[in-house]
Amino acid sequence: MSKPKHERSLPDTEAQAVTRNIRVSPRKLNLVAGLIRGRKAQDAIATLTFSKRRIAVTVKKTLESAIANAENNHQLDVDKLVVSRAEVGRSIVMKRFQARGRGKASRVEKWFSHLKIVVAEREVAPATPVAEETA
Repeated sequence: MSKPKHERSLPDTEAQAVTRNIRVSPRKLNLVAGLIRGRKAQDAIATLTFSKRRIAVTVKKTLESAIANAENNHQLDVDKLVVSRAEVGRSIVMKRFQARGRGKASRVEKWFSHLKIVVAEREVAPATPVAEETA
């Protein structure tokens, strides 16, 4: 006996991947997620590969998982995939203390984040050649 199936929340031309409890603040993760929003999937992977930020490796893994889900689970064409959404959300916050002078302590907050990447299959318009000016 299995669980009852529920309706799919995404359209048939979309697939997603979710990574939860990433050890980085949502503000920093959103900077990297902003680099790939609206880009073609292959361009987004290239951007994340050469990014200097530490968290770009985790975002790249999540994007590759979304692409694999689109290809294997929903039979979408990989060459037509576009990153339609890259959502960042807050997770838990670990509260720690750091010793300060004169017997005092200050609070240190260690933020965690959630990341959801949705890729969609879209028709890519052919690039129009720019007319060269002749003078």
